[in-house]
Amino acid sequence: MAKKRQISGHVAESSAYRQQRVRRHNKLTAWWILLGIGVVLLVGGALLLFRPAPALPAEISSMQAFEEYRQGALFLDVRSQAEWSQGHIQDSLLIPLDELPRRLGELPRDRDIVVVCKSGVRSREGAALLREAGFARVTCLTGGLQSWIAAGYPLGD
Repeated sequence: MAKKRQISGHVAESSAYRQQRVRRHNKLTAWWILLGIGVVLLVGGALLLFRPAPALPAEISSMQAFEEYRQGALFLDVRSQAEWSQGHIQDSLLIPLDELPRRLGELPRDRDIVVVCKSGVRSREGAALLREAGFARVTCLTGGLQSWIAAGYPLGD
């Protein structure tokens, strides 16, 4: 079967040969499109799976803090042992602010952390210290333990 024939000085393709080339071209085009879609889906999925957790706001209200508490956030109390013994949030972790820089290794980096003190001043310092140390999921309780108690949220033993 002749693929091309000479007609008055011009090369003409046979109809069958032209159709075969078009089919081959269409098949290759379809494969490239499918490959492109696959790459887009793969990259998009990877971005969704490996995106960093959204950062918490710098400070949250006692109502927002209680929601974080219910969702399993770590509550880090930066008051003194004596203050903590007088009352603290159930299951909170005590690390006094002056000890925090050398005890960073005790804190999880894959969990939300809400820093708490009596009124909110030391907790802002503690949260800033944690952020500087690379903790991204950190916030502090506005108004401290006083606002937590005023809202009627539970305390520990």
